[in-house]
Amino acid sequence: MAEDRFQAPDYYNLDELLTDEHKLIRDTVRAWIKKDVSPIIEDYAQRAEFPKQIIPGLAEVGGFGPYIPEQYGGPGLDQISYGLIMQELERCDSGVRSTSSVQSSLVMYPIWKYGNEEQKMRFLPKLATGEFMGCFGLTEPDHGSNPSGMVTNFKDMGDHYLLNGAKMWITNAPIADVAVVWAKNEEGRIHGLLVERGMEGFTTPETHDKWSLRASITGELVFDNVKV
Repeated sequence: MAEDRFQAPDYYNLDELLTDEHKLIRDTVRAWIKKDVSPIIEDYAQRAEFPKQIIPGLAEVGGFGPYIPEQYGGPGLDQISYGLIMQELERCDSGVRSTSSVQSSLVMYPIWKYGNEEQKMRFLPKLATGEFMGCFGLTEPDHGSNPSGMVTNFKDMGDHYLLNGAKMWITNAPIADVAVVWAKNEEGRIHGLLVERGMEGFTTPETHDKWSLRASITGELVFDNVKV
């Protein structure tokens, strides 16, 4: 069983800068982690498995898109609240924090900021509750996270886009219902596409034998003539 042994002194009295609401959010997340996550996380990390049963609780304490407005299913908190939530998750396990921050910053945020109204209403409420999980497809096998070397590409076919390529080391990939995928068009410009589980030609093989972030689930995104 994991123990909460890390209690760093607040040398700069940062706690005094927080509002009562901020402290309540932080303490609520901390209490949930101590009750539901800390007792099991070491075992899951040793087995290199993600504890899927924590998803509803993670959503309930604001772990998925806490700054998303209420009209799209989020609590509408500020960025300080988001930072405090991530800090508490990180104190417990980097893999759990990664699951949450990928869903929040790399999936929900771009949909909220750059998606159309239909996409926002379709995805954000379910991502906020954990009914949907998401992932972010940038890193590739041969070029890492360097966009200039990106190979994944799509062609405009008129009534749809045809997507081909692969992404690697993608947090949440094997359990993701939707992926924010970056790919080059025929002119070499990079665009973001929303790819949903179940689209023909889209697969998400799991990555095994990781040395770190073992309690998060990682995989690949493979696109073989996927119609988007």
